[in-house]
Amino acid sequence: MQIDTAFISEEQSDALYERKVFMVDKGQEPFRIDKWVQMHMEGATRNKVQKGIEAGFLTVNGKMVKSNYKIKPGDEIILMSLINPEHTILKEEDIPLNIVYEDEYLMVINKPPNMVVHPGVGNFSGTLLNGVAYYLRQQNPQLNEESLPRFGLVHRIDKNTTGLIVLAKTGEAAAHLAKQFFNHTVNRRYVALVWGNITEDEGTINAHIARHKQHRKMFDAYPDGEIGKHAITHYKVLERFNYVTLVECKLETGRTHQIRVHMKYIGHTLFNDAEYGGDKILKGTVYSRYKQFVDNCFDACPRCALHAKTLGFIHPATGKEIFFESPIPADMESAIDKWKTYSKV
Repeated sequence: MQIDTAFISEEQSDALYERKVFMVDKGQEPFRIDKWVQMHMEGATRNKVQKGIEAGFLTVNGKMVKSNYKIKPGDEIILMSLINPEHTILKEEDIPLNIVYEDEYLMVINKPPNMVVHPGVGNFSGTLLNGVAYYLRQQNPQLNEESLPRFGLVHRIDKNTTGLIVLAKTGEAAAHLAKQFFNHTVNRRYVALVWGNITEDEGTINAHIARHKQHRKMFDAYPDGEIGKHAITHYKVLERFNYVTLVECKLETGRTHQIRVHMKYIGHTLFNDAEYGGDKILKGTVYSRYKQFVDNCFDACPRCALHAKTLGFIHPATGKEIFFESPIPADMESAIDKWKTYSKV
């Protein structure tokens, strides 16, 4: 059996599924696919495997099959599975959710700042997913992570990034959306306020991203591609305010901190991005009046000035492309308005 694991560690991706490709050996005897997968997936139960097959998380030779399908030599088995599934244990919490769209298959939520998307080390409660679990189980008390892994979460954004996230409400929808994120076919556009005057009207940043060699909580750009994961960001200038620039960023790939790392790499760190040095004056004058003005802007937007504004994808049930937009939140808008006024003085 040959295994090609198209694996992106959870640390380096904002998608939460990996794809594993298995090629069945020439000497393989006919064998039920559900039993075969259970043997090759650590900790997998027969019930969970069968539900995953039924939902479409597994294909054989590009087609969905039933649990009683018998594999044969030369079959190509592609399996989408959760990365670090042990992180899925969570408690339900009644947390307000800003739901911008919902139907029986999925929901789109506008995430506020200062909210972690899913539980992890140091953040076991108060996350978006704690609230989603409560909300969905109010609709369907029988729902659990056996039937809907991670309560439909297929991607994430950073704690202090605001904006749109899509979650599935069925296993079939989760499989469909997970494949779109893995294949980078989801249309995601962000708005960011960055330090400096970007002279080009638009551009593309192509540099691998990996853990920072000294600071393990940060990531860094590696343009030579010697380490890290392939990452591409397209940007377009929306407005210039002398010492800062408002840009739209379109992700071709989805790596952790991608926009933050890529913009820093080209010399335009995100405004008030404390982790990457954007919470101090990087461009401008030395006058105390200017320092006071920038401090006021930091107070207005006390976080990294990044917003997930647009989200577009193929609806799992209708097959049609749908788009959602979220207005720039008040804190970021306030900082932008201050810079707009200042640049005209």
